[in-house]
Amino acid sequence: MVQIIPTQTLSSPTFIINKISATLSTKIRIFSSKSRFFSDSSVDLNGTGNPRNRVLRVSSKVKDKVSSAELKEKWLTSLSTPLHDESESSDKRLVEWVIGVDPDVSGALALLRSDDFGCSAQVFDSPHVRLLVGKTMRRRLDTRSIVQLLRSFDAPPGTTAYIEQSTPFPTDGKQGWWSGGFGYGIWTGVLVASGFSVVPVSSLMWKNHFELAGSRLSKDDSRKAASTLFPSLSSQLTRKKDHGRAEALLIAAYGKGLVLKSEELLKPEALLPKSEECLLESDAILMKAG
Repeated sequence: MVQIIPTQTLSSPTFIINKISATLSTKIRIFSSKSRFFSDSSVDLNGTGNPRNRVLRVSSKVKDKVSSAELKEKWLTSLSTPLHDESESSDKRLVEWVIGVDPDVSGALALLRSDDFGCSAQVFDSPHVRLLVGKTMRRRLDTRSIVQLLRSFDAPPGTTAYIEQSTPFPTDGKQGWWSGGFGYGIWTGVLVASGFSVVPVSSLMWKNHFELAGSRLSKDDSRKAASTLFPSLSSQLTRKKDHGRAEALLIAAYGKGLVLKSEELLKPEALLPKSEECLLESDAILMKAG
């Protein structure tokens, strides 16, 4: 007869469970201490109780501003071309050239040249081509024609070209954003590649200069201002769609340093040279005739 003797089998599992519980409690205590350390460190990082951390935060902001200024300076330098070469003819170097560009597809380029005899102005519509985008006919800048136009001026290397900087507005929509950036990029690249020094100008900057900023003012006011500054070109600024020509002329005039009082629009005597004497074409003609 076989007799079964019961054995004590509960002691081992009890030991294992107790061991696991002890291990877990130890790990929990270690984790909680690390959490407290991390929390304390977080408070220190915020600098609420450490003046040194506040100083570090202020100095980092200053460094960010300096870095931003340096980056902007490098960007502007990348858009610049060396000034007139000594090998250029003396006649060409005696003439001061200034270019103004409204980079929109309906914009224009204005060219101002001043010398001892006066100041002459020309304006050219932006060359463009038509192409079918989806089911819609769109206009795009004609890059090759822009290059040919710039070469025809035979301007000295380093001539400054002031261009309106593209600024997207919510009301423009995706197509307007794309078109504005595309035109600004094309003009900037072609101008720099053609040897011009490009200076981006915000629309608010040149409009404030001529007191044309504000919701009550329209593109018609820009045409009036340009006609006042350049009466010999007023016949090219009569249509509403000529606002691109007017804005290109005003951007060039801003770069030239000309000043116009808004309350004296359409009065040629409102032209006030800011830095140097630059005569209107009509005044120069009268002087030669006299």
